[in-house]
Amino acid sequence: MSRLSLAGQMLVLQLLVVAVTVTGGTALVVALAHRQVSTQAGATASAVASTVAASPEVLKALGEPSPSGRLQPFAERVRARTGVDFVTIMKPDGTRYTHPNVAEIGKRFLGHTEEALRGRTFVETYTGTLGPSVRAVAPVTVDGSVRALVSAGIIMDRIDASLRLLLPWTGAVAALALALGAAGTWLVTRRLRRQTHGLGPVELGRIHDHHDAVLHAVREGLLLVSGDGRLTLCNDAARQLLGLPSDAEGRHVAELGLAEVLGDHEERVHLVGDRVLAVNSAASRLGAVVTVRDHTELQTLAGQLDVERGFADSLRSAAHEAANRLHTVITLVELGRTEQAVAFGTAELRAAQELTDRVVGAVREPVLAALLLGKSAEAAERGGELVISEDSELDDLGLDPRELVTIAGNLIDNAIDAAARVEVHLRSGPGGVVIRVADDGPGLVPPEAFGKGWTTKGDGRGLGLALVGQAVRRLGGAIEVEASPAGSVFTVRLPVKEPVR
Repeated sequence: MSRLSLAGQMLVLQLLVVAVTVTGGTALVVALAHRQVSTQAGATASAVASTVAASPEVLKALGEPSPSGRLQPFAERVRARTGVDFVTIMKPDGTRYTHPNVAEIGKRFLGHTEEALRGRTFVETYTGTLGPSVRAVAPVTVDGSVRALVSAGIIMDRIDASLRLLLPWTGAVAALALALGAAGTWLVTRRLRRQTHGLGPVELGRIHDHHDAVLHAVREGLLLVSGDGRLTLCNDAARQLLGLPSDAEGRHVAELGLAEVLGDHEERVHLVGDRVLAVNSAASRLGAVVTVRDHTELQTLAGQLDVERGFADSLRSAAHEAANRLHTVITLVELGRTEQAVAFGTAELRAAQELTDRVVGAVREPVLAALLLGKSAEAAERGGELVISEDSELDDLGLDPRELVTIAGNLIDNAIDAAARVEVHLRSGPGGVVIRVADDGPGLVPPEAFGKGWTTKGDGRGLGLALVGQAVRRLGGAIEVEASPAGSVFTVRLPVKEPVR
């Protein structure tokens, strides 16, 4: 049986259950019917015996010298009219006055008479001269004393014969019940076979073990969402990445706050807490299969790479500007205008040195100072202007320079993309570090800009402000945005653990 599929085993077991149930039910019905017929036979015998015992003709015959001559025809008439098999009238000691077989008259009655001698009619099953029978014995009383006894009964062969008439109908009903049970079992088994693909218990157990092992071992988050939006399955990685509770399965995605994250049927990058997650959803016959991958480290590296590219672009811009000025100086020398070439070169060198001195003097974090110098050259190449406020002063307070570059670099890049003039204010003090980037662009930054990788390009894939928000949260700071049609101002406030020196 172990080689059968699960559906086959269920079919065999259910057929056995149906067969045992129907057989037991049929036996119970037959037993109840036998009991009912026997009870009815006892009631009939009791009524006949009581009626005969109370008959005046019996009392009159008992006063004659030979009661049998009168009682035997009377008893036979009663037996024929009532349908019982015998009516026996006897003395209190059991000597028969009547019997269907006249040879038994005068002999002792076979059965119990104690209850009747005490004046009570009773019913019993006993084997007499005619075979097993259901009989009743009633007393014939005169002035409170028992003068005779009357027994009437129906033999068991007649009771069994009446039951045999019921057996074909009972068998037909049992066969019909068995057929209906087998048909229902077959239909259930057929559906079970479709759902289990004909696999046996061992194969199903192995598949479950593999399924469970894969779900717990895979590092990517895996979720299954039904057609009505309920989460039907999620693995450990998905619970950790999305911050799901232990009772998430069975709940609606909107209730779990995942409607927006799981709504798209294509790969999207979403911010969930401090994590950057790549979410991919694909439709299936069971609903939607969603995979979640943690891109936080990848996006951090991408952000750092963008910063490095920014440095490279800044150096290229500075080199380009220096080359233009050098060509100008060389051309002036070739034209014989040496004094003008010296004046032009000296002015350019003075301007560059002043910018460098101002930035380096104001910003004592070397990496951040280099970033500002590079962004200034980049803004100039693009026809804009990057201004460091006169009151800027930022000490090296031990903050992670990579986080500072991520914050300032992305804010300045967005400002340069949106405006012609960008002003940067940097300040450190007892309250921490303040980084403010203002521009004269169109402003109007939406509130969701820091929550979902918002971008003005409309492709839904920008992560600059999202990375800024994450870096600020990692440093325990806060960011404020003031936006209007006249421009935008981003203010970042970062606490410091070490006191300002």
